[in-house]
Amino acid sequence: MGKTKDNKKDQAYFRDRLTTVDSKGRRNWVYAKKPKGKLFNRRRALAIVFLLFFYTAPFIRVHGEPLLLFNIFERKFIIFGMIFWPQDFHLILLMFITTLIFVILFTVIFGRIFCGWVCPQTIFMEFVFRPIEYLIEGDAAAQRKLANAPWTFNKVWRKSLKHLFFYLFAFITVNAFLAYIIGSDQLFSYYPEGLAGHVTGFFGLLIFSGIFYFIFAFFREQVCTIACPYGRLQSVLIDKKTIIVAYDYRRGEPRGPLNKAEGDCINCNNCVQVCPTGIDIRNGTQMECINCTACIDACNRVMEKVKKPEGLIRFDSEEGIRTGNHSIFNARSIAYSVALTLMIFFVAGLFIFRGDFEATILRARGTLYQDYGTDSISNIYNYIIINKSHKPIEVDIQLESHQGKIKFIGAPGLIPKGEAGKGSFLIVMSKKKLKQSDTSIRLGLYMNGEEKEVYHSTFIGPDSLDKPKPR
Repeated sequence: MGKTKDNKKDQAYFRDRLTTVDSKGRRNWVYAKKPKGKLFNRRRALAIVFLLFFYTAPFIRVHGEPLLLFNIFERKFIIFGMIFWPQDFHLILLMFITTLIFVILFTVIFGRIFCGWVCPQTIFMEFVFRPIEYLIEGDAAAQRKLANAPWTFNKVWRKSLKHLFFYLFAFITVNAFLAYIIGSDQLFSYYPEGLAGHVTGFFGLLIFSGIFYFIFAFFREQVCTIACPYGRLQSVLIDKKTIIVAYDYRRGEPRGPLNKAEGDCINCNNCVQVCPTGIDIRNGTQMECINCTACIDACNRVMEKVKKPEGLIRFDSEEGIRTGNHSIFNARSIAYSVALTLMIFFVAGLFIFRGDFEATILRARGTLYQDYGTDSISNIYNYIIINKSHKPIEVDIQLESHQGKIKFIGAPGLIPKGEAGKGSFLIVMSKKKLKQSDTSIRLGLYMNGEEKEVYHSTFIGPDSLDKPKPR
């Protein structure tokens, strides 16, 4: 009887405290039952694709460059073989904003499906670390029994082996993360040089591996319920029309044992046992729910066994369950969709029309003309040319509007791929060819012998050129 009262109390106050923390503030460890079902198989297939991509992307080469690189130290970013330099930061920022709007849109329409299906925390936890745990310690019941057992040889070797694999996998994963930052070539160069050559870097790897290991060995679902701000945001973003993992209370209640239940729910608690955050989805939408759909698979298997229709727990909206009809379209989702579509086209356009180079040619600030020989004068100009392509380019600058000479102070010459060439040059023109002190000139920028850009500037001469000449 006391247990029944406690259950009712838990159902009444489930929104006031976390399921993973007891009344005294101590951790309630979640032993999630191994999930099975159609939706789980789809999630696993998606996770395999994600993991294969994550562990291979920094080692795949496109035009000699890694597929993905986020070198914040050298301010060099490569996304699917396309190099981005600090001058392209606006593109990275716009892409980040577009991704943020995309996640918000999907949360408005489909709830926290990002967390359950593609979030790296969920993928690593549910499809890497937890399967290792199932393999070594067994399913949820065996894990609970082992945790409560005395420290015998069986418990020691199982726990030790599990945590050894956890840390080993964490170390491998941190190396993959490092390859995204410094590049796979530089990462591989560290290991032949040994510990003596990279003591600081090696201990840094061990520390970050330890943090990664701690998150998935001990912190686990607390990341989703305590640390991640996205879980808090979902209560602001979702509404009654949002598609979420929901329990059909109209069909399921009142619940009870199979031979006494008036509703379809037979109170088997399988949905609670498979939940990775330990909640009871029958209590309604909760912050801890990551829409992983494990409860849907568990409930559908039970419904099949008791000869009742599937979908007692399903993807639906609160309004859909209440009225029997639902639509993913409302004013807010349409507004986000329009904004997202416009941003995608805008950012895609910027990427499409992004050139292979960026150049700036300006007359040196604060400088005047200088006499050059007996009958000529010169002006000094500065240039910066960034090669964004995947091959070196031969650069030349020519004066096209007037007769004159260009004298480079260090010729631009060959600019390697992904690098910047900068320097100065003089434009020398005869005084006889100048008719005023401020002359507009046109410069041509040539790459590999082909004119790519035209720049306009000014050439400064003596004030005497402005005076009318005697007839």
